[in-house]
Amino acid sequence: MSSPETANGRQIKIGDEYFQVLTEESSRVLAHGEPFVIVDVKKEKLVVKEGELFLYSDIEGNVARDDTSGLGLYFQDTRFLSTFDMTLFGSKPVLLSSTADRGFMSQIELTNADFMTVEGMVVPQETINIRRIRVVNGKLYELIRIKNYNHFPVDISLEFEFDSDFADMFEVRGTKRTRYGTRLAPKTTEDSILLAYHGLDAILRKTDIRLETPPTTIDGTSAIYRFQLKPRERRVIKFSVEPILPTTRVPEITDFNKAIGDVRKSYERWFSSSTQLHTDNELFTTLLRSSQRDIRMLATDTEMGYFLSAGVPWFVTPFGRDTIITCLQIMMLDPLPAMDTAKVFTQLQGKTIDPWRDEEPGKIFHEVRRGELANIRAIPHTPYFGSADSTALYLIMLSDIVLWTGDLDFARSMLEPINLALRWIDEYGDPDQDGFVEYETKSRRGLVNQGWKDSGNSVVHTDGRLAEPPIALAEVQAYVYYAKRRISSLFELLGYRERAGEIRAQAEKLKSAYNQAFWMPREGYFALALDGEKNQVKTITSNPAHGLWARIIDEEKAERVRDRLMQPDMFSGWGIRTLSKSSINYNPMSYHNGSVWPHDNAIIIRGLKKYGYNEAAAQVASGLFDAALHYDYYRLPELFCGFTKRSISRPVNYPVACSPQAWAAGSIFMILQALLGIEADAPSSTVYVNCPSLPQWLKEVDVRGMQVGKASLSLKFRRDGDVTSFVVTEKSGTVRTIVTE
Repeated sequence: MSSPETANGRQIKIGDEYFQVLTEESSRVLAHGEPFVIVDVKKEKLVVKEGELFLYSDIEGNVARDDTSGLGLYFQDTRFLSTFDMTLFGSKPVLLSSTADRGFMSQIELTNADFMTVEGMVVPQETINIRRIRVVNGKLYELIRIKNYNHFPVDISLEFEFDSDFADMFEVRGTKRTRYGTRLAPKTTEDSILLAYHGLDAILRKTDIRLETPPTTIDGTSAIYRFQLKPRERRVIKFSVEPILPTTRVPEITDFNKAIGDVRKSYERWFSSSTQLHTDNELFTTLLRSSQRDIRMLATDTEMGYFLSAGVPWFVTPFGRDTIITCLQIMMLDPLPAMDTAKVFTQLQGKTIDPWRDEEPGKIFHEVRRGELANIRAIPHTPYFGSADSTALYLIMLSDIVLWTGDLDFARSMLEPINLALRWIDEYGDPDQDGFVEYETKSRRGLVNQGWKDSGNSVVHTDGRLAEPPIALAEVQAYVYYAKRRISSLFELLGYRERAGEIRAQAEKLKSAYNQAFWMPREGYFALALDGEKNQVKTITSNPAHGLWARIIDEEKAERVRDRLMQPDMFSGWGIRTLSKSSINYNPMSYHNGSVWPHDNAIIIRGLKKYGYNEAAAQVASGLFDAALHYDYYRLPELFCGFTKRSISRPVNYPVACSPQAWAAGSIFMILQALLGIEADAPSSTVYVNCPSLPQWLKEVDVRGMQVGKASLSLKFRRDGDVTSFVVTEKSGTVRTIVTE
């Protein structure tokens, strides 16, 4: 077989197949062109996803050849369709409506503008209806129905253009390349188009377009349908698009209706098996339903295992902290995604010292990629381990799984990875042994900042200087404290009392050191971080507020933290900003320096509630609920801009936010659990309810069929004035309910 560099201009054999190779010039133009930069970010998008396959299109359902916003059909970090365009008589149809609220399918209604047939007959606008229905399930299936509402026959010409640049996801997001594999010439039959690319990783990637309804003609990568529609007559066109890799599992489904039916049943099974949540506020209940659909949409089954992807379009992959936090958020809904995630993450736990990947033994990874650039080691994401917080969060998740399932056999099976993670925290995570976990990237392609705010300018001093590494972030210390407290309790439960005592003592020592080293008395708040010289990074951010959730903050300091969070420079009215409005670095349109993140707010709300600050928790929750009502499908995005609520009538979109995004979708469940005050302790067959407090816009909440260990519990909460009470409405198995203050 000829190599990609020398094969241009002739036929080559790859595996058992022969392909004609495009010229080098054509290969570069058609396959990749100039380095891709996402610039067109304002247009509305449609997303449909199932498993690892997703389509990201404009609201008309198209992916234009000249698109600059990253649209396409993606599978395993590769874009298998970069052009997917439909025209009617050579022009774009007029959009009537479009929706992708179900997650796995979309429906688009289109019509015609005025046009003249070749015979000179005028066809009035809005007399031809085109309905595009698509579903993703192993393949992309599309059904198009065209109907003529005129009283005379109309000759229809419907054209489709397909093409693929087979771009790596990192390339789509802006990574520059100097070397490419080989773009292969399309292969066509009377009812199919095959696009292919042989990568530098020696993998043959193919896009197989099967036209179940054969077109009138196929011209290169275009399929053209010409037919006449009588008055009131309709015609249906069907086709499918399948991404193919050597390891691709052959889809069992070949029928459009079965593809829809099977995914719909899968959604229904998960909804019926998880906790049922009903409220008296119809809009809030709709938000809960929408968020649960998004969680199911982001569920991804791969050869690595089953996990929740972080978000569409940029992060359909296992993503350390994002996936773990989402699992923590939805534990009351269903602990099984966390158990599945734990299995995948344990397999990928760090095993060696690899500076290229920032890998160290026991460390939990940041992100995994499987595209061409990862395969040829142009990027370190195989997996990449540049995350200072994923390891502690992993331990918290394992503890939470046991608290909700009572599965001690699971806990025992995790003893080795737990001990490896604890060792990483104490040794590799704290190389100078000052008691704080810190980070400094060793990879030349690694992340400069390795907390959840991982953009390069997110850790800055009050004078605008970037903090120098190694950096110890406030929230990372909080997570470590929480992890050690929880794991010490787990070890106690398993009978390892001496080890439990050691870990508990470490946690208390960390708490004392944290409250001394990070506290800023003048500001009445905690520092964002300690820099490489152990100086406080005194910029006011949301990060330290995660300490409320972890309960690392001393009681006498917690009230001042609450008051600082609720000041107008931090609380926008829609939510708590990532950075104070009074900071020199504040920008409400930035990724991490002034925006509002739902997951960040959910963690803070949970923490406020733990310290008994019910009014502040309800105020922040109300802001996020109001924000959600302004988004399509009541879908909270990854983040939105930090503009003040009183100066605008709706939250301002952040242009390239993932939507749906896992920890944004999971936020509403964490918030509701906080408001209800529910905590599970399945090993002792107990559910604790700590001071439930519903906000003014929520009077009743029914929690039905909540699984706690092998038992099932249903609770009904009701607010009467300023008091929220609850009753047990149904119970199956052994479980008791204890009210705590």
